[in-house]
Amino acid sequence: MTSLPDIPLPAGIRSRYVDGINGLRMHVLEAGFETKGRPCILLLHGFPELAFSWRKVMPALAATGYHVLAPDQRGYGRTTGWTANYDGDLAPFSLLNLVRDALSLVSAFGYRQVDLAGHDFGSPVAAWCALIRPDVFRSVTLMSAPFGGAPPLPFNTIDAPAKPAVEDPVHRELAALPRPRIHYQWYYSTRAANADMLHAPQGLHDFLRAYYHHKSADWADNKPYPLKSWSANELAKLPTYYVMDLGETMAETVAKEMPSRDAIAANRWLPDSDLAFYSAEYSRTGFQGGLQWYRYGTSGMLNDEMQLFAGRSIDVPSCFISGKQDWGTYQRPGVFEAMQGRGCTKLLGCHLVDGAGHWVQQEQPAEVSRLLLQFLRRAATVSAS
Repeated sequence: MTSLPDIPLPAGIRSRYVDGINGLRMHVLEAGFETKGRPCILLLHGFPELAFSWRKVMPALAATGYHVLAPDQRGYGRTTGWTANYDGDLAPFSLLNLVRDALSLVSAFGYRQVDLAGHDFGSPVAAWCALIRPDVFRSVTLMSAPFGGAPPLPFNTIDAPAKPAVEDPVHRELAALPRPRIHYQWYYSTRAANADMLHAPQGLHDFLRAYYHHKSADWADNKPYPLKSWSANELAKLPTYYVMDLGETMAETVAKEMPSRDAIAANRWLPDSDLAFYSAEYSRTGFQGGLQWYRYGTSGMLNDEMQLFAGRSIDVPSCFISGKQDWGTYQRPGVFEAMQGRGCTKLLGCHLVDGAGHWVQQEQPAEVSRLLLQFLRRAATVSAS
């Protein structure tokens, strides 16, 4: 294996590899490893991020007595053993298999119970971990992507005429708007998406800079609010990084909001030296590994597979943390509200952190660490009662 450059990590975090994790050689960042017998917390990143995205909260969790594990998930970074060909098999990127990745990792470390947090696309993975294996994942913190519960099975239909599966009409309606649009997850499912970003006209580094900026609290127009429905007119109110202009690439979309040189120099939550690690890793791996997750979701297989758990909810102590300036909380209308009802039966808090957009644990790490630790203490009390 070709040696890779060191990762610019804070003191107390080490990088290591773990073999035999559901067919993967998994790259893991680890903190709090000096003392055996600590409780464990597993941190799952989203897109387009890496285990590195947890670097700012890991030391605080370790300092209070946790063994902290943050893997590069399947399809990302320095984890190997996966392939991501556009015409290849999507089954390895199913949510059930991603749950198995997480379960295999904590089992390899010798843990029978762990706490869990997931951000962005790591949030649904964390949610399903907690729903499917509450005996192992004893608490869950969902970040930036709420969980509304398992999809329902058709019910009491024996005397009803059979209804053929139909494509969601909202996508045709978005394309037919006076300003034609496309939902980003369906763009991410196209063959061209990986090359569009990997070979962005502005360069990969500047593409990522604009993308992270556009979804952060630094972009002044991130002022989210609940949408009324999953309809073209309502979805068109979302910023263009969620509901894009039809015919434009993501690289072209975010280039319009590229921050100035002075703004980049003043950025403290993602200095250029940290961004350089992301751009180096993605220049090496491309984006298709992460895009396969979206392709599985938009294929319809996700809903069909997870109907196996229809009627089930997350019944372990749970918490939701998002940026106050993060549209991710509301991008699926009604899900934030459903999470607080049927989705999570022991929801101990919903926290919208001011001064943070979508990258909440990077933009406001001190507050996220405080909220995480506060929740973990409460969750332990609830579980013991």
